[in-house]
Amino acid sequence: MDTTFLATNCFHSPLNNEVIAACQLFSCGDKDLDDFFHNDADNFNKQLMGKSFCFRLEKDPTVIVCAYTLATSSIDARHLPRSRRDKLTKYVPHEKTLSSYPSALIGRLGVNVNFRGKGIGTELIENIIKPILENFSIGCRYITVDAYNNPFVLKFYETNGFKSLFSSEEQEKEHIGQSPDRELKTRMMFFDLIRLRL
Repeated sequence: MDTTFLATNCFHSPLNNEVIAACQLFSCGDKDLDDFFHNDADNFNKQLMGKSFCFRLEKDPTVIVCAYTLATSSIDARHLPRSRRDKLTKYVPHEKTLSSYPSALIGRLGVNVNFRGKGIGTELIENIIKPILENFSIGCRYITVDAYNNPFVLKFYETNGFKSLFSSEEQEKEHIGQSPDRELKTRMMFFDLIRLRL
């Protein structure tokens, strides 16, 4: 599997209405994600709710290979079960424990259906992590994501170093105040950036 496709074949670009209009139709195969990137990303940018970016082909800039959205966030540790709080703060010195921890949120992430199987999702995660770790102008301890609650998506994030914030769906439903009989559509996951400096 090629894990340098983006580095060797693409360039990084903002994702806004101008780019969408100039490019071929982008689809990652998920209706909700596609709708966001085509219809909502630019408004999120303008309202400072999230910044969307994409990688486009060098040889054909009208092709969007993948897209993602970032926003600031935090993990509120005050009401986490003790075992989950301990997991979250495993590498936090005792004297530095806080009630909440700064994070960057991957709000959306999608890879063009025509470019699957090239390791692009993993390379994209690496391209998100590196500038946050090296160039972010504010403190950011974690990267978080509300991952779609399906085995393929959860496995993708786990393979890329993310951990579930809660040990079970029942525990997460209780934490967010959701009825036990309702389907949990996403799972809260986190990546501890400090692990890359140990």
